Amino acid sequence: MAREVGKQVVTRGDRADWTRVDGIQGASLDLLSARFGSRHYAPHTHDEFAIGVCVDGMETMRYRGERLYSAAGSVLVIEPGETHTGGPAGPDGYAYLALYPSVELLSGITGTVETHFQEPVIRDPRLAEALRLAHRALWLGEYPLEGETRLLEMLGALTRRHAAKVPRAAMGIQPDARRIAQTVTTRLADELVDPPTLAEVAADLEMSRYQLLRAFRNAMGMPPYAWLAQHRVSRARGLIDAGHRPAEAATLVGFADQAHLTRWFRRVLGVTPGVYRKSVLGDAHPRPASSQGKQQCGPGRSQNGGIYTAPAARTV
Repeated sequence: MAREVGKQVVTRGDRADWTRVDGIQGASLDLLSARFGSRHYAPHTHDEFAIGVCVDGMETMRYRGERLYSAAGSVLVIEPGETHTGGPAGPDGYAYLALYPSVELLSGITGTVETHFQEPVIRDPRLAEALRLAHRALWLGEYPLEGETRLLEMLGALTRRHAAKVPRAAMGIQPDARRIAQTVTTRLADELVDPPTLAEVAADLEMSRYQLLRAFRNAMGMPPYAWLAQHRVSRARGLIDAGHRPAEAATLVGFADQAHLTRWFRRVLGVTPGVYRKSVLGDAHPRPASSQGKQQCGPGRSQNGGIYTAPAARTV
């Protein structure tokens, strides 16, 4: 039974829908619409910023060594490369909308090479509403100019009002740990299918395995094996975007089989590779449907309980 939260139609259960909009400042932008009652994200990172708004319930996560809570109406900003988890804070679950702008997109708005946010959970009702409206306009795709305008104005307000005044290096990560982690992640990414052992990496860095693990955790918030798994998911996602089937992608990025890919894909992205592939590469969807005189916010009604159902990729 659907119920209305603000202007979003949500239902109980677990569901995550993705879509992609092309042509935003010459690049693509991924959007997520999700409701989770029980699912918890494994520790993972994003190559882009993750900017979301909680529209119902409350989310909890581990981020930068702290336990955070994001209630309905809160804006959440996760920086690229920052390890985080995510899950419901209570039995009622939570619903949220998120978009993933690249570093280049945000830099083009701010005019600076790097943009950082010291406070990940932001309580700013005007910004939350601007984010919700931008997400809705982009997702529906009815008026591309409106969607792009709302996105850029929202990102401008976010950085103008909430960007950090100090560089990220001053926020608690040891410089040596950052350098060590960069070396390790580069090697793991380069040797994705046949990665080195912990002992081999430690020997090359002339340090013990314990020292390596401690430095890596300080910088990344997870051990190397977990970083490798979520990076494989990221690479597999790119292959699926390019048209590969999940089984092919699993082999190409070093997972033992499709089952291993599916397990980690769900832990990191909240959906199976097959559902994600259908969301991003599927056929065009119908326009939003009406139900008992009420206009839904998403393109069509979700069959098993999401805020929006997933449209195919579009060009702005």
